[in-house]
Amino acid sequence: MPHPYTHYFSHYPENIQAQVDMLISNNKLLTFFKNKYPVGHSLKNDKLLFEFTNELKQRYLKNAPKLQQVQYKKQKDLVKNALGTHTFKRQQHGGKLKAKHEIAIADQLRLAPQPILKALVVHELAHFKEKEHNKSFYNLCCHMEPEYHQLELELRLFLVLQQEQLSFY
Repeated sequence: MPHPYTHYFSHYPENIQAQVDMLISNNKLLTFFKNKYPVGHSLKNDKLLFEFTNELKQRYLKNAPKLQQVQYKKQKDLVKNALGTHTFKRQQHGGKLKAKHEIAIADQLRLAPQPILKALVVHELAHFKEKEHNKSFYNLCCHMEPEYHQLELELRLFLVLQQEQLSFY
């Protein structure tokens, strides 16, 4: 019988889906994460998350507009709501038009391994240049994080742990 998380992995090739199914069905997912990521990240507050994100932005997106804010944000439902969001706001201020760029990351990702958190930050930063999820968007993600596609898969596996309320840190 398929597990209730099949929809997270439906667009992956069958061999990947089979590996994921084995990890979940045999209760090996928690062990996989504990072995691969023995320690969590140190980006526990908004200030540290902003510094981390801004450093990546400066390294890879020098010409992109200034990043105003990056914060962890509580999500009612990690699965139905986005894990991260990027917002672009234009405000009239006197005679000038001001633009603000902000990123919000789901609060539950304070518990994620740093490479997985980085993949989500890279994803949101890529939206500064590419609004749509197209080939250019994913190429930019891979430029900023060469293991992006593997980490995106592991992010989905992390969601399964979150839904099962299994913590490993």
